[in-house]
Amino acid sequence: MTSRNDLKPVLALFLKTGGRRMALGAFLSTLVVLAGMALLGTSGWFITATALAGAAGAMFNVFVPSAAIRLLALGRTFGRYAERMVTHDATLGVLAALRERLFRGWAGPRAARALLRQPARLLFRLTGDIDALESIYLRLAVPAIAALGAALLAGVVLASLDWRLGLAIFMWLTAFGWGVTVLVARLARPLALRRARVLERLRAQAIDLVAGQTDLAMAGRLPAQCARLAATDARLAGADDALHRLETGAGWTYAVGGHVTVAATLLAVSALGLSAPAAALALLIALAALEPFAAMRRGAIEAGRSWLAARRVGPRLHQGADDSVGVGAPGEDEALLLCDASVVHPGREGAALHEVSLRIARGERVAVVGSSGAGKSTLLGLVAGELAPQAGQVRALPATWLTQRTELFQDSLRDNLRLADPLASDEQLWEALRAAGLEVDVRMLARGLDTPLGEGGLGLSGGRSRRLALARLLLRRADFWLLDEPTEALDAATAADVLARLAHHADGRTVLLATHLAREARLADRLLVLRAGRLLADHRRGTRGFDAALDALRHDRNTTIDSH
Repeated sequence: MTSRNDLKPVLALFLKTGGRRMALGAFLSTLVVLAGMALLGTSGWFITATALAGAAGAMFNVFVPSAAIRLLALGRTFGRYAERMVTHDATLGVLAALRERLFRGWAGPRAARALLRQPARLLFRLTGDIDALESIYLRLAVPAIAALGAALLAGVVLASLDWRLGLAIFMWLTAFGWGVTVLVARLARPLALRRARVLERLRAQAIDLVAGQTDLAMAGRLPAQCARLAATDARLAGADDALHRLETGAGWTYAVGGHVTVAATLLAVSALGLSAPAAALALLIALAALEPFAAMRRGAIEAGRSWLAARRVGPRLHQGADDSVGVGAPGEDEALLLCDASVVHPGREGAALHEVSLRIARGERVAVVGSSGAGKSTLLGLVAGELAPQAGQVRALPATWLTQRTELFQDSLRDNLRLADPLASDEQLWEALRAAGLEVDVRMLARGLDTPLGEGGLGLSGGRSRRLALARLLLRRADFWLLDEPTEALDAATAADVLARLAHHADGRTVLLATHLAREARLADRLLVLRAGRLLADHRRGTRGFDAALDALRHDRNTTIDSH
């Protein structure tokens, strides 16, 4: 069930971002509906009255009704245009603000990690879920307000003929119009929810099929995956068919209700003995008053999908845009201070780090060594503020983190560099590339800094991609570097050059490096041995423990790095 607390932040954002425009749009929509009803009723009354006057040979002033009809027609036309402009502008503005809020929210560490675990599901929030929220305003709120205005106008006009007729038509329109809408919304909700989930499953399976078709074909699973996709598509078609049938039935119900309304109004005006022009006015007003209620059936069909979207998007808005982990400032001569810090990853048993206490002075070069899964990357994430300690305290200088994976985007080389410093000039970019040993390669490219990169940095070799990441690291100009296996998967020659450049530019900086390679650990003057999330040893250069820990690491005989 949808929680009100989940819906509140969505509605609050609607009102805060586009409240005035939305109110104006609803007002214009109501005026358009009322103008249409008045135009139809006045035209019917005018035609009937002029016909009777002509048959009786009586005088009849046609100018005032004609002018009123023309005014109502023009007002309805221009009002409809203005209403569409205002309502859609307000809706698009709110959805844009909602996307921005979600982007900012996912920039926080916890949300970013969740996005990496389930990218397809969470990215669907930016497309399907947000688009579904527009129905709340465009197909529910606006038609509901217009329908209420139509019922009031019909009641007032018919009450001017006979108060009993006006009261009866208002109560009938409200009860029947809202009753059918509520019933359709309840019937459509499970169907809409099923359709939304099947559509997500279909999208994920299609992406898996396209991205992994080579592996699936080699494993002989391609036909089975295609069959799964076809079955999911069939379920989606079944859900669509059920919703279409329900919408058709709702339209038929409103049509029957309109005929019943006209027949009942005709019997009432006959029993009341009203004149023919007044009877025509009453019939046409009653007929037109039900149209806005019928317009709500599409919103009722999509209501379940909209509520699901609000339930899934709402918590992120309610939680706030920034879920970053606060890291305290260390002492004057300290770069890092950990006091019994423990980290537990969501969904995993046991702690990734167990009561780690550590002090690193400013300017120190420290390497954390251990096998895969020892907790090295977790320790760096804790220091960077990407992970929150389950217990203990973390105090660290602001740091720049060079992760194991080089994150490059489908954009120009210049904009990929400027992720480190959005205000960097081209001269600064070239300087960073020169320091990273990539300047010559980039100048040889036909478009230089404007060279477009493909998705994930497609177009650059692994070595060049790592040098580009190094250039970003140097461009950031931070005093504290976090390096997570900086030369992993590089050939010996490229790794030696990258490490030499890191060693050269690390002077005066604090370095915390996670590695299981001896060539990288030689950069450090201090080795921390981590095993199963526990800090077992702390060795300094020149001691037997340091040499023993270094020898225990994986060696590359073709690579020799001078730590200084």
